[in-house]
Parts: sequence; C-alpha cells; structure tokens
Amino acid sequence: MQTADFLIVGGGIAGVSAAARLAPHGRAILLEAESAFGYHSSGRSATYYHFGIGKSVVRGMTAFSRAHFETPTANGTALSHSSPALFIAPAGMLAELDSLEAEMRPYSDGLERLDADAVRDIVPVLRCGDDGIVAAVLDRTACRLDSEMLQQDYRAAIKRAGGQSIAGARVVAIGREGANWVATTAAGDRFSAPILVNAAGAWCDGIAHMAGVAPLGLQPLRRTIIVFDAPPDQKIVDWPFTKTAVDDFYMLPQSGRLLACPVDEVPSEPTDAQPEEYDIALAAAKTEHYTSLAVRRIGHSWAGLRTFTHDRIPVAGFAPDAEGFFWLAGQGGYGLQTAPAMAAATEALVTGGSWPAGLADRGVGRADLAVERLRIGGAPT
Repeated sequence: MQTADFLIVGGGIAGVSAAARLAPHGRAILLEAESAFGYHSSGRSATYYHFGIGKSVVRGMTAFSRAHFETPTANGTALSHSSPALFIAPAGMLAELDSLEAEMRPYSDGLERLDADAVRDIVPVLRCGDDGIVAAVLDRTACRLDSEMLQQDYRAAIKRAGGQSIAGARVVAIGREGANWVATTAAGDRFSAPILVNAAGAWCDGIAHMAGVAPLGLQPLRRTIIVFDAPPDQKIVDWPFTKTAVDDFYMLPQSGRLLACPVDEVPSEPTDAQPEEYDIALAAAKTEHYTSLAVRRIGHSWAGLRTFTHDRIPVAGFAPDAEGFFWLAGQGGYGLQTAPAMAAATEALVTGGSWPAGLADRGVGRADLAVERLRIGGAPT
C-alpha cells in the first residue's frame, strides 16, 4: 500500500495540472491507466487557445490561463506561440458571427472585423464572395499550445514537490478503508489517500461507479480530424486556425500539412476512439465546401473524445454524497486552454484556500463549477 494525501486518477491535462497544484500541499500520487500520459483527449486536441468556444465561464477560465501559457518552463522552453484565429461566416451565418464577436470582445483586445477580400488575403483557398464567405473576425490574441510540453512541465512540477506520476496504472477497484480512499490497479498495486480526485476524462462516471458515488451523467462525444497535403503553391505556415462561426468546420496548418475537422459530435462510450469512414468523408467534403482545395488523399486521420456535462461547463468540487471524493470533469473541447484555471480552482477547493482573485475578476465563481448544479434530488439531471 502506497499512501498519499491526494490521489489523482487520470493523467490527462486535467489530472496532471491539478496534481501539480496540489503536490506542494502534501504527497500527491497521479495514476494514469495508459502507458503514456495524455494518451486520449489531451493528446488528440487541436491545441489552440482562443475565445471562440464555450460559455462565459469557459472564456473567463481561458483568459485566466493565459499567463501560465506565456511563462516559459524552468529550462526556458515556451509553452505556446502566437498564432491568430479566424472565424468565418457565409451570409447565412452573419447573425452568429455578430453574436460570437460580441461574446469574445470582453476577453480579447485583438479582434478585427474583416470583409471577404481581407479574408481571401489571409487564407487564399477559402471560398469567398456572395456564394461563400462574406465576413470574418480575426482574433490576434489566439495562440498555439504545446500540449506535450505542458504535460512534461506539470509532471516535472509534481516531481519537484515530492509527488509521483505513475503510468500503466489502470484502476480497477475503489473502496473506503477507514478515512481513506483505496484504489487498486490491474497489477494489484494499492494506493490510499483521504482525498481522491476523479480526473479520468470520459471514464469519470465509471470511476465514480467503482467508488459507489452517484454519476454526473457525463457524455463523451467523438470528434474526427483528417490530415492532408497542402497545395505546393501556398505558404500555409502563416495561415491562422480557421473556424466557421457555428460549429461546422475548422482547418489549421501543422508541420507543413493541413488538418481539417467537421466539428462532429458523435455520442460514444468511453473508449480509445477511432475515426469512422463516414466522419472522415465528411471532413473531406466540408473542406471542399469551404475551400477550393481538393482532398485527393488523406494522409492520416484520428478521433478523440470530448466529454461534457449537460450544461457544457466543467465541474470541480467535492461529491455531496461521498466524503473526500472530488470531481474534476467535463472539460469537453477546452481542457487544454482552461487547465491552469481548473487546477487553480481545484487547489482552492481541495485545500480550503481562498478562491483565486483572477477567476473572480473574470466572473468565474465556485458555484459556476459546483457539482450541486448538476444534480436534482441527488441524481444527475
């Protein structure tokens, strides 16, 4: 039996960031089921930081998190680099673009409204004009995140504080022994702590079931990305992350190739998500609809799960029906860009510390993340 003050289940960005903030307060042990950290959703993200998704709570946490991403690691490595985001709209999406711009404006001082000609100058392959994109909003405060470096930096912080990160430790049983939670792995190893942080992503409700805790009704949704060659006559390195004003399509350059996504949300069980032929074809079709590109050969494709609460706001708080069981779940498609904020909130809630002023200043309070908002009479809504 290994003992700790905090036992964190789940080695994605939510778990490692929370463990890094908790480790200075006591011994923290982080357990990851897979052989590599960030294997599922955290490793299959578009890795962009922008204000074009989520409700005001999510945008507030995104704004709070910026300072962390702009601070290099202890050895001077950057966690992010500036890369604008472009939100495009054909005539039928203009009302949604107006709403999106209004929602983003309180959080970004780098917004610029563009007409079709300006859009075409930035991404020449976009179909612009009366039958295509007629307007866009460019956010110059967006940036690209280095998800692997974020993972490494958080794990290094855990180690410096005397904590431990263990991969290949799939939890198969959870129970109470006295005042402690005890997690048993498939290898038979046992870990004990008075506080268990459930940061298992799509598997969070399953972890709760093992522990005898009422689930939250979390819904994993599968999303697919395709990768294909860029046209040789285009300098794509300077192209922004490009997304429709409604959730229909996005595209971005990466390592000399282009990534495209149909912004699909297919309900799924917790699993190692794999792309399906229909979703791959849909991504190619939407690429050809919004651009002049012909997707003749798909070099690579993948899928990942984005897990949401019913109101699409993450949850951080102790379960009202189980002492010491802490929910850290439902980060959906914004887990990377809100991780520093969620970790700071977790630190305050678990240790009884003051609520971070930076979150309060951005309109994010304890109640916004509370477990109780998701329950009616002790059951998930």
